[in-house]
Formats: sequence, structure tokens, C-alpha cells
Amino acid sequence: MTVVMGILNVTPDSFSDGGRYLDPEAAVARALEMEEEGAGILDIGAESTRPGHTPLAPDEEWRRLEPVLKRLAGRLRVPISVDTYHAETARRAAHYGIAMVNDVSMLRDPDMPAVVRDHGLRYVLMHTRREVLPGLPVAAMVEELRRPLARLLEAGVPARDIVVDPGIGFGKTREQDLACLAEIRRFQALGHPVLVGASRKRVVGHALGGAPVGERLAGSLAVVAHACMAGVDIVRVHDVRDSVRVVRMMEAILAHGGSCAS
Repeated sequence: MTVVMGILNVTPDSFSDGGRYLDPEAAVARALEMEEEGAGILDIGAESTRPGHTPLAPDEEWRRLEPVLKRLAGRLRVPISVDTYHAETARRAAHYGIAMVNDVSMLRDPDMPAVVRDHGLRYVLMHTRREVLPGLPVAAMVEELRRPLARLLEAGVPARDIVVDPGIGFGKTREQDLACLAEIRRFQALGHPVLVGASRKRVVGHALGGAPVGERLAGSLAVVAHACMAGVDIVRVHDVRDSVRVVRMMEAILAHGGSCAS
């Protein structure tokens, strides 16, 4: 089945819910709520990665993350992912029992493979580009993932622990974002589980005629349904309850001719 990953931003400036869960107690309450709503993974991030964001130093990132991880230790039944591109943050978080690192940088930190390997973590490798190339086809984006994939495997990270993310909204035009969704099977052909995260993003607003962030639920759920139909393994979302219901409905339909995910 497709697993719903719930987004928990402990940030003051995320594009959708910045500041809402900056307080550790509010963050813990939301984490427990998302688990109750059916999330299969919780993804906790302390740095906004919206376009134009200000990079966060690892120590400040950890200052925001640690109180939440400490309070959640032993209270969740579902695994925790930490959204970071800093190997030191991943190492520290591993001591609180996290299961996954969600890295939006395409392996910018050279120490990350060793941390992931040594702590037995799953790792999300997301495609991104610092320079947008409007004419770049999806097939070329997939090829750009092969080098960091090789680095992970050469470092001893098991192939089964590597998840590939097409990186909707990261270094791409809106047309490229849509092409990645339409051609998601190209990413699946790499032989790793695939994660799709388009929840409330600009490409959704654009497709809905310029809908603001607060009016992108229907479009976000359409992406969830599409991902489920395509056999995507994980969908990363803000709206957990509604997304879980979409996945369950898609599974009920596909049970007569397939399944949501292998």
C-alpha cells in the first residue's frame, strides 16, 4: 500500500504552516494527531526549504528539533523521518530513534552516507538543481540521480534503504514538475521505492488557476490519487486525514485490478 507521510514543520517560515508548530508542545500534539489520522511516517523539519529560504546552521536546526524528538521518544507507534541535509543533525537525531533522513540537497553533505549507513537509517534522495534548465527532460533528471545513488551504494547503504524523490518544486519549472508526476515511472525504474511530495506546492496552485496555499487541498489530493494509481510507495502531505482516505479509496478500487504500491 501507499504510505502517507505527514509533514511537521517546526519552523517560523515554512510556506504553508510556518510558525504554527514552532512550540515543541504544539509540535508534539500535531505529531500525535497525525498518527491518529493514519500517517504511516512523520517527517519533522526545522528548516524551511521554500524558494528563497534562508539556510539554517546545523546548531540552530538541532535547537529546534531536539525538544520535539525528546518529547516524542517512545510515544509514537510510527517511524520518524527528519528532514535535513546536515549529516551532524542526522547523527544527533539517530540517538532519538529516528528511522529515516529526508534530504532535499541531493547528498550535499559528504558525511551523510556514512551516518545513514552506521545508524541503519533509510534515506530519501531527492532530485534538485541549483540552476533551473527549462528544457531538461525527465529522463535527464533521472540520470542526474545516478551519481549520488552510486555514492550511497558504494558507502554501504543497502539499496532497500534508499528512497527516490523526483523533487517537485525543487529546481524545476512548473511544466517540469507536472512532467515528473506524469512520468513517475521513470523514477521507479531506478529500482528503489519512490516518494512524491507535492502537497500545497506552487505547481498545484498554478494548475488550479492561481489558487492560494489555503485553497490547494483538492489539487493536492488529486496528486495523491495519481501517485497511488502509479504505485508510488510514499506520499508526503500536510493534510493527513484526507490523504489517507484518498489512498484507502484508491486501494479499494485498485483491488479489482491491481494495488496502490508494490
